[in-house]
Amino acid sequence: MPNRDIALDLLLLPTWLVPVEPAGVVLREHGLGIRDGHIVFIGPRAEALKYRATEIRELPDTLLTPGLINAHGHAAMTLFRGLADDLPLMTWLEKHIWPAEAKWVDEAFVRDGTDLAIAEQIKGGITCFSDMYFFPKVASERVHNSGMRAQVAIPILDFPIPGAQNADEAIRQGVELFGDLKHHPRINITFGPHAPYTVGDENLEKIRIIAEELDAAIHMHVHETAHEVQQSVEQHGERPLARLARLGLLGPRFQAVHMTQISDDDLALLVETNTSVIHCPESNLKLASGFCPVERLWQAGVNVAVGTDGAASNNDLDLLGETRTAALLAKAVAGSATALDAHRALRMATLNGARAMGLESQVGSLEIGKAADLTAFDLSGLAQQPIYDPVSQLIYATGRDCVKHVWVAGKQLLDDRCLTRLDEHQLGATARDWARRISGHHP
Repeated sequence: MPNRDIALDLLLLPTWLVPVEPAGVVLREHGLGIRDGHIVFIGPRAEALKYRATEIRELPDTLLTPGLINAHGHAAMTLFRGLADDLPLMTWLEKHIWPAEAKWVDEAFVRDGTDLAIAEQIKGGITCFSDMYFFPKVASERVHNSGMRAQVAIPILDFPIPGAQNADEAIRQGVELFGDLKHHPRINITFGPHAPYTVGDENLEKIRIIAEELDAAIHMHVHETAHEVQQSVEQHGERPLARLARLGLLGPRFQAVHMTQISDDDLALLVETNTSVIHCPESNLKLASGFCPVERLWQAGVNVAVGTDGAASNNDLDLLGETRTAALLAKAVAGSATALDAHRALRMATLNGARAMGLESQVGSLEIGKAADLTAFDLSGLAQQPIYDPVSQLIYATGRDCVKHVWVAGKQLLDDRCLTRLDEHQLGATARDWARRISGHHP
């Protein structure tokens, strides 16, 4: 417990506080104290008010939770939002997205698209996100300037991509960026081999060795579609996950994104290696890629986090909406109404995301000593009444428009629904300018 003689920087007094750890707890009329960007006090309101504080914020009708963690996305792809909808994955990629990327993606595109994504995510209560896109150094600069927290995965493919002529160049850039940012308080660099069908064994081996040397995570699309699995069996004589296991990539630092196709053998590999799964239900639904069996994974002890994927295939970066979809879909897939209840869904969108990224000692729950990454939801609206369990209301009856305040490391990035560091009107104007250029409709 902190010394009461030393003032708190900020004391928050919400109606409800959900720490996420311990699980299933809702604290009513409690306060949360912040000093030097960290949580130093959680306790009853009467105790909280005994502290001196530079600022005290009363938050009536408000639910305070850990900041939401978006465990998979492609931030700059916000500028391709709605460009090629209602298409299957490979058609969408090969005929539309890859040609558009080849034509348009440069440092300016990544700068503007990442800024737009960061703003949208902050307004949606997200405090930390995983990004896997081209020009990762530019994306890292945008994250640094925004005050947000992020995992930036270096995209690696066997063929040339914007910003890297080949896999070796991408890996070299990744190692350099990892070194530059290894002491950054809010940015983690990881390696992002795109998918088993775009990266061969030789480059996967290189990535495994470097990731092990640096103790870095690996973030990869795996088992996104049945076609991907079938193709791998035909070409390699094994399923993609088995191939990754054979190459030594799976483990607690490996983040397997999508995993819509899971056999008994796949499940055993995930459990045995302690690999995390990142579930992106809305993108998988929209591209008709399949259903990740979340409840089956959860009951087997697999860490499952949730991600929005990119805005080009979702089409929003709304993690609260994504989590609601995940909870509903989990019930349908499991054939059980008790699958992925509201409290576990919130845990998936917070602490499980932190665990997948190796950040669980810093963020993901409201605990003494952790960084003050917080989201305050306004539950005063008619659509949220009456409130029996605020977490159920949050997951099943609340939209991201109820996000009122957001803090990262104790610094406020959203104040009464207004961005504190980014210019919303400028971001909108810039996005519209890109749309005119990309669609060829010049004013």
